Amino acid sequence: MSASSASPASSRPLIRPAADEDGEALGELDRLTWSPVHAVTPRPRPPYDPFFHDGNRPRGFLVAELEGRPVGYVKLARPTPLASNGHVRQIQGLVVDGTARGRGVGRALLRAAMAGARRQGASRITLRVLGHNAPARALYASEGFAVEGVLPGEFLLESGYADDVLMGRSLAPA
Repeated sequence: MSASSASPASSRPLIRPAADEDGEALGELDRLTWSPVHAVTPRPRPPYDPFFHDGNRPRGFLVAELEGRPVGYVKLARPTPLASNGHVRQIQGLVVDGTARGRGVGRALLRAAMAGARRQGASRITLRVLGHNAPARALYASEGFAVEGVLPGEFLLESGYADDVLMGRSLAPA
C-alpha cells in the first residue's frame, strides 16, 4: 500500500471515550477555541479551573484525535435528572480545533454522539446553538436536526444579544 492510498484513512478522526488524562488537553482546546460566536461563558482567564470536576466527568465525553492528538470533543448528557425525559440525550458542547476544521471532525463527533445516545437507550437527541452560528447550524441540519424553538435575545454576548436556538431529532432507525 502506498503512502498516498493510506492517507485518506489516516486523515479520518479517531473518536474515543475521554479519560481523566485528557483533562489538560481538553481544557487547553476549550481555551484555544473560545469565541464570542459560540460561547455564552466569559472569556477564559488564568487561573484556569480543571476541565474535569464533579459535575463534568470524562464518561460524558467523546474525544476526536487526528495524528495522535485531541482536536475536538463532544459532551453528551441527560438534559435533566427526571425519569420522564430519560429517553432524551443532549449535546452540551461540541468543540473542534480550528486547525482540524473541514476534515470531518465535527460531523464524526456528532455521529458518534448520536450512536452513543442510541446505545444508552435514548430515542431522541437535542442541542442548543446560538442563532448566529451558521456553520454549526448547517452541520446539525445536515445530520437531521430541526429547529424546534428559538429563545430570542436569550444571551447578552460581547457582540450584543443572541438567540438561543433549540434543535433536536429522533434517534429512531430510518
